[in-house]
Amino acid sequence: MSVNTSSNFNGEAEKQWYVIYTRPKWEKKVAELLTKTGIENYCPLNKVARRWSDRIKVVMEPLFTSYVFVHVSENEKWMVRDFPGVINYIYWLGKPAVVPGADIESIRFFLNDHEKIYLEPSPVKSGDRIRVIGGAFFNAEGTVIASRGKKVKVHIPSIGVSLVAIVAMSTENIMVLYS
Repeated sequence: MSVNTSSNFNGEAEKQWYVIYTRPKWEKKVAELLTKTGIENYCPLNKVARRWSDRIKVVMEPLFTSYVFVHVSENEKWMVRDFPGVINYIYWLGKPAVVPGADIESIRFFLNDHEKIYLEPSPVKSGDRIRVIGGAFFNAEGTVIASRGKKVKVHIPSIGVSLVAIVAMSTENIMVLYS
């Protein structure tokens, strides 16, 4: 028996969270344009104190540079790319990467509960299980084979094949699942 996961009981298309890549410094503008059009989106914003020559001001900056999350159906997915400032979707295995709703909620709760958040590199070592959170292998999980300098070699088993990828070491690219 097969189950149709692309629509709900009302015949409406089921929505999923995707990540769109925006022009630099356009995250808030893109989120605003999407909202005005009625497309659900999430641009995680972080309170950051910025110093000018005459004052210190608290500003809201995107937590993830050049990323905005969109919650759209399969039918709506392709019209999002036509918005000003949107470059493309982040892809995984040739398709726009899907982000679990639970991950979006975790980010929201974390930002609501904490202030002065920043991303920092997590040291990784051989044997660590990681998830790639940026770039071509977005959302892939793997095992660190070797770590040297700012690069890490990761074994990513997927679709019955093993890939070995050299991934730039930064918090924008790797999240340690467990050591």
